[in-house]
Amino acid sequence: MTAPSPLLAAMTGAVSGLRPVSLAEVLNEAALQVRIDRKYLVPVNAFITMTDRLRDRFAVLDIDGRRSFNYESVYFDSADHRLYREHVQRRRRRYKVRTRAYLDSGECTFEVKLKGGRSETVKARMPYELADRSDLTPAATEFLRAQLCQEYGVRDQGDLGPTLTTTYRRTTLVDRIDHARLTCDIDLLFHQGGSDEARAVRGPVGAVLVESKTAGRAGAADRVLRDLGIRPIQISKYCVAAALLNPQLPSNPWHRSLRRLRTA
Repeated sequence: MTAPSPLLAAMTGAVSGLRPVSLAEVLNEAALQVRIDRKYLVPVNAFITMTDRLRDRFAVLDIDGRRSFNYESVYFDSADHRLYREHVQRRRRRYKVRTRAYLDSGECTFEVKLKGGRSETVKARMPYELADRSDLTPAATEFLRAQLCQEYGVRDQGDLGPTLTTTYRRTTLVDRIDHARLTCDIDLLFHQGGSDEARAVRGPVGAVLVESKTAGRAGAADRVLRDLGIRPIQISKYCVAAALLNPQLPSNPWHRSLRRLRTA
């Protein structure tokens, strides 16, 4: 896992005054498996200001006194990065395939993220063995086929294997009024291949990657960020990581985001 950064202390202080919320409450009130995602690269001072303005309505996920958690995601793609290229081309039927490991608890899920007909994100998941997180098991392959059939009317996903791994620390905030959710990620590290590969590049060291997840219209956090002069950006952990680790790949949709990542 990545070593702690100065961002961790800043984030810990920023959310220290928020009311705690349990994981069960988060899943019950703000699971949002079908949602609209808006992503922001938020400088640390702006993040502190944002949480201060939202403290009357937002709570923070707290598990046994911890408010920052270690995550690892292994992404799967074809050898020629077909899924990545479909995102570059903005194909309507595009999707991502990954395992997500919650390293503090040892839990793991297999997830398929698809783009819905109205540009919403549709996410489906199933429990997964932590030891299998760098592999597509037969059960995961069948789960993926079922999701593609249900959403897109197709079943052939091609030959997929582990392409890259991301690790990061996440703090989750929940809007107690509108039930929207904010995920706040720091200490991002992108690895080539599966979780055992050594080649890696780091994400931003002076900003928080914030994802606002709402049922539709912009939420309270989106409005605060707009007031602070921070606008949504085109960014995907998988696509940005793939572009950073494989400079030969086309990356037109993320040129601006890549520049910001390198200077944040």
